[in-house]
Parts: sequence; structure tokens; C-alpha cells
Amino acid sequence: MKRNTFKAILFDLDDTLLVNSMERFVPVYFQALTRWVADLIPPERLLAALMHASRAMEANDGTGPTNAEAFAAVFYPEVGYSRKELEPIFERFYAEEFPRLRSLTRCIPEARKLVEWAFARGLQVVIATNPLFPRSPIEQRLEWAGVPVSEFNYALVTSYENMHATKAHPAYYREILAYLGRRPEECLMVGDNWEWDVAQAASAGISVYWVAEPGVPQPGDVTLVGRGRLAELWSQIKEGELI
Repeated sequence: MKRNTFKAILFDLDDTLLVNSMERFVPVYFQALTRWVADLIPPERLLAALMHASRAMEANDGTGPTNAEAFAAVFYPEVGYSRKELEPIFERFYAEEFPRLRSLTRCIPEARKLVEWAFARGLQVVIATNPLFPRSPIEQRLEWAGVPVSEFNYALVTSYENMHATKAHPAYYREILAYLGRRPEECLMVGDNWEWDVAQAASAGISVYWVAEPGVPQPGDVTLVGRGRLAELWSQIKEGELI
């Protein structure tokens, strides 16, 4: 494998640094949230508003507001409460109830090793998770993964407060590049989702390591730096084969 010299490394979070299937996690998360505000908002109305607001964020292409603003413009009018009224309630949810969802996830030992290595090497380290969540639940999931913001001074943690696009658009990666002050060829993206982490990053000119199980067919025509489980990435880095 050709050795590369990167200046920055971007890590996806869920099912990359942390075992956490969104197909399993999100329904339980939504159920917990609907219970939390059930005395204010009927579950059906809340879920519909969440879905509509999420689609508004997914459509955000970097030319408009932050994802948080796109979410708020749809969500709060649909549920019939102001942002000022509901945000303190949601903040308490993330502080008191969201931590219970940790049992749905599992730590990956190599995650911390990779993050420690990247900082020791002097790379800019980005947590490039799809910015559909507020900062608080993202920070909690980083803690569950063993790589908390309290221990690692990340160059950027993407969240719905600070991004103007989602991973559905290459604009998401271009925004990260602009923030870091890096050219695409100076960066490596590590992630599991083919469309979001591989195809879109590659379309922005960023090299990609695809986190995938052996035998899974490659869904598209993208030249990869490598592929495999996170343990295999760590092994390749230790052997000096990748960076």
C-alpha cells in the first residue's frame, strides 16, 4: 500500500469509533424523547415534526443557515411551542435521559489508540459525524467511545450548531476543509457509510479509508486508501503502511 502524508484525519463516529447502529439507536432515542415531552406534545405530532425537521437538515447544502436553524424553522412551528420554551426541556433530556442509551452501544478498543496516535503525530483531528444532533449527545457518544472531548482537543466536532450542510452533500466536507485551512489531498476520512463517508468525501477530493467487514462488496467506483475493520486500520498504521 502506498504510504501517504496527511495533515488531518476525519473520523466518523457511529459504527466507526463506536459500535452504534443508527437503525437500532434512533428509534429508541425517539421513543425516549417522546416520553420525555408527552405531557406537552402528542407522540405522533412530535415524531412527524422530528422527521420533517430532519429532512430539512438533510436538504441543507451549505448555502443557507446552520443545520440547527434549518431544524428550528420547521420543528418548533409544527409542535406549537417556541424554541425558548422547549430548549431547556431538551437540554434536561440530554443531561438526564440520553445517557441511558449508552447500553445500545459498544466501545471499540482501537478507537482510542487511533485518536491518541493521531494527536501524537500532530495531525488535526476532526470528529466528522453527520451533524443532525446537538453537541451534547455527540459529546456523550464520544465519551462512550472512550475518546471524550475532555481528554482530546479536537480541531472540530461537527454538530448541528456549527455546520451548514449534512453528509448528504460534498459541501459538508468542503466546510470542514475551509475550517481547517487544508487542501483535500492533505486529509483522510475514516468512516463506514458508503454514501456519506466515502462517496461524498471522495467527491470533495478527500482520501478515504472505508470501515467495512470482510467480504462486503464495494457499492461504487471510488479508489480507496484502504478498507477493513478499525482494528485492521490500526494495524496498518502501526506497521507504517498507511501514513
